[in-house]
Amino acid sequence: MRKRYALVLAGLFVAATAGTAVAAEYDRYERGPRGEYPVEYAPPPPRRVVEAPPYRHPVRGQGYFFTHLGIFDPNNESDGLAGYDAGSTFDVGFGSRVAPMFAFEGTFGAYGADDGSKEARVVPLTLGARLIIPTPFIEPYLGAGMGLYFSSLDEPATTGFSGIDDTSSDFGGYLSAGLDMWLNQRVALNFEGKYHFVEPTFQINDGSDVDVNLGGWTVNFGVRIAF
Repeated sequence: MRKRYALVLAGLFVAATAGTAVAAEYDRYERGPRGEYPVEYAPPPPRRVVEAPPYRHPVRGQGYFFTHLGIFDPNNESDGLAGYDAGSTFDVGFGSRVAPMFAFEGTFGAYGADDGSKEARVVPLTLGARLIIPTPFIEPYLGAGMGLYFSSLDEPATTGFSGIDDTSSDFGGYLSAGLDMWLNQRVALNFEGKYHFVEPTFQINDGSDVDVNLGGWTVNFGVRIAF
């Protein structure tokens, strides 16, 4: 009887020992060769995000120089430049990009038109601002400004008209719209349309005064260079 109990106990001991060995081997297999438990469900890799192209326009606070050449289209008002042919225009100026959407600038330029022997010339000296839509390459904008307009008008005498040959200095202003096409961070091609508002008073040769509208559109193509 005791022999039977001894055999049963020996069998239980062998079974327990074998079970422990199997469990240890299974645990070692589950942990891996370095002893760490593998991650059963690894998170998916992050999605690749397409990076936006870098901006080419000047950074905040950066100054710039610009210049334009273009065509002056005179107004067709009876008290202005009706009958005058299209003329030419140019301007140069400096500005500063004080914010991504805003810039201040000062401009010096000239425009004029002729009608046979008649000549009208205007030299604006203005301060203005531009509201810009920032994009990486092509930036549309709207602008406005005001300043001194130095003008001259030469119209020979005709029947019933004694003629004008006078100069004047007056306050005027402009509205503009355009776009910059940035080639790199410092250089952009520029296209701009600008309407000038100025109505100087000239003295007719008989001594009376007359107000003449010397405003009109200038259509310009030029370059903007940041520094």
